[in-house]
This record gives sequence, structure tokens and C-alpha cells, in this order.
Amino acid sequence: MRLIQFTASNGWRGHEQKIIYLYEAFKAEGHVEDQWIVCPIDSELYRIATEKEMQVIPFEYKSEYSLSYAKTFKKLAKEKRATVIFIHSSKAHTLAVLSHFIYGMKVPLVLCRTLIKRVDTNFFRKWKYNYKGIKKIICVSQPVVESLKFAVKDHSRLSVIGSVTDINKFQKQAPTGLLHKEFNISEDYKLIGNIAEFTGFKDHYTWVDTVEILAKENAFKAKYILVGKGSMEQDIKNYVDEKGLTEHIIFTGFRRDVPEILPEFDLFLFTSNNEPTGGVLLESYACKVSIVAADAGGISEVIVDGETGLLAKVGNPKDFASKVTLLMNDKALQDRLTTNGYQYLLDNFTKSVIAKKMFDELFKHELR
Repeated sequence: MRLIQFTASNGWRGHEQKIIYLYEAFKAEGHVEDQWIVCPIDSELYRIATEKEMQVIPFEYKSEYSLSYAKTFKKLAKEKRATVIFIHSSKAHTLAVLSHFIYGMKVPLVLCRTLIKRVDTNFFRKWKYNYKGIKKIICVSQPVVESLKFAVKDHSRLSVIGSVTDINKFQKQAPTGLLHKEFNISEDYKLIGNIAEFTGFKDHYTWVDTVEILAKENAFKAKYILVGKGSMEQDIKNYVDEKGLTEHIIFTGFRRDVPEILPEFDLFLFTSNNEPTGGVLLESYACKVSIVAADAGGISEVIVDGETGLLAKVGNPKDFASKVTLLMNDKALQDRLTTNGYQYLLDNFTKSVIAKKMFDELFKHELR
């Protein structure tokens, strides 16, 4: 089978990482005869795929309604004799449908959807999700499916395949004091962290409110680490200043060494209020870091409450603080959750497991 993975995104988040993981897994497992990644030339995905010597085909993204590129894409698919086009972004979705509808591209289209967001907001959006050339829509969690049911008429085209992580990338499972040294933190302080883009649904406000409660209770010594960047970063920094928590919370900015710094956390605190799944939670499993996360979106499909982590009420800092305090004071519970979490990851979310499920959806059944 010959696969093209297509995205028009120039950012780097979990979905773009997923494209890399799937490419690697499809190759390692021998699922495809040949494969390519088509992405914007100025994207982080292009840079990383090129560094990894993958077959990546760049293009200069101008508009999702670019008829010239839709025509070029049809020629590309024909040249590569593609069996399936696997679409990974909304703008790529539009371009692929235009290529199919206007220029007669015959290759079946499969859409990968990772956002919990309704798409029945206008006629064109509804049309492109129901377009006959879209044979399957693979969603990362059931809440994503539910959000699409308002627009997609044929629900049988919707299926769920969960998130993926690379356990070989996250092999470090014990702290080495890296962050303590970098930020001059006393060794007797615990580290509670989060790794997330500063955007609305990540709900950093609840995260900061939780820290405020924990700092006042002072049940244990800790520093609180926020890793990431984003449009709301300065807003959250201002909020931390207003709360008088600058001595407690450290902003590290964007980091490329997540596999090294994640195992430095004693606990991962995740307050996202509308998360499709949360790939970073799988990475925490891999690093054997205990988790307290919001019971929101598809997180409950990743965290088994009381077995692999603890779930807290969405937007409720008191509940988050209570769960954090419980875990930080119970080493046996931490050990049980992290052991169970690691096994849960191996059973359900590794590259080989997810790649096999994707292969079955993409290729083993006829895409009629």
C-alpha cells in the first residue's frame, strides 16, 4: 500500500508528532509499500521529517482554497500511485477535497480528527465532512466522535483510534536532578509540573489556582514548573504575579528536551478542560511520573481513575489540590499508579499497537 500523509499545519503539537510516529511505525512494521509526508516547507514537521531522512514533499502554503495547489496535489497523488490520502489538518482537508471534487483525483481520502469542536458552523464545512470522497474519519477519542455527529450524516464512517507515544523516546524513568540544578532548586523540594501550550482549553488559570491552595497549605515543599509557550503565556504570567506566586512557579518556555525533563517531575498536574486525549499523559506513563488530570474530554480514555492516575473535577482547584496532596503523601499509591500506567501504555498506546490499528482502518478493509 502506498500512503500520503497530508497536512497544511506549520505548527508543532501532538498531531504533528503523531504523523512522525505513524511514519516510523508503518515503516518498522512493514505495513506500507511506500509512504510520503506532504507538509508546508516552513513547518516544524518538514524540518524534523527531513532530519530523520523521511520522504517528505514540501509545498508553499498560501490558502486552503488554492486551486493551483489542489491541481498540483492531484498530479502528485497520481505520480506516487497513492492508495490512500491520510489528512491531518482542516486546511489540508479542504485542499484534498478540492483536488478530488474539481480535478477528479480518484484516491480515497481518510481524515484524522483530534479536536473536540463542532464543525456544523456553515454549509461548506458540513459539505466537506460529508463529501463522498472521505471514506473514513478516524477520531482520537469518543468525545471527538460525538462532536462530529452533529455534522456527519453517516456515523458509520466515524471510528476511534487513540493517541500514540514512543516508549523508545521516553526511556528515562528516574530523576537526575537536572531541573533542580538548572533552576537552583533545593534538593528537598518536590517538582510538580505541566507541559502544554498556553492556550485557553489547557486552563492554566485552574493550574495556578491549584498551586495557590497548595502553597498556602504548605503540606510539602515544592516548586511548580510550567513548560511551553503560546498566545496566553503573558496572561498567565500576569495572573501568577497578581496571586503573589512568582517564587513558587517557574516558567521554562518551550523545551526540546521533554524526554529528559519530564522524569524530573514528582507529579504531573494536567488541568486541561477540553482535551481530546492528552498525549503528554502517555509520555508521563512512559517516564513513570504520577498524574493528576482533569476528568475532561477524552482524558478518561487515557487515565483509569484510581488505577493509572487520579482524575479531578474540571475547573475545581480544591479538588485538584486535594488529589495532589493525597498522591504526594502516599508513595505506595504513586508506585502502584505509575506501574499500572506504564503497563496500560504498553497494552494500548505504543507505536506498534496504534500503527496496527491505523493500518486496519486505512488498508485492510476496502475503502469504498
